[in-house]
Amino acid sequence: MNTAEAIAYRIRQLCNKQGITPNGLSNLSAVPQSTIKSILNGESQNPGSVTIKKLCDAFEITLGEFFSTPEFDALEQEIK
Repeated sequence: MNTAEAIAYRIRQLCNKQGITPNGLSNLSAVPQSTIKSILNGESQNPGSVTIKKLCDAFEITLGEFFSTPEFDALEQEIK
């Protein structure tokens, strides 16, 4: 799993946990539905920190809570 996949996984996880659809998340976060779709479909390899922060606000969690999961802890450093 790479960083983009971990972010998509975490968004899906939080949507399922809170009963929010991707469309609902778009409405709550003011992040365009096309942006959320591209993140979830793996088309966006580097979602911006402002986008992630808006999503966190919609989920009512902090950035720290978003990234504090085993999936992110297990990521190896991506060197390009």
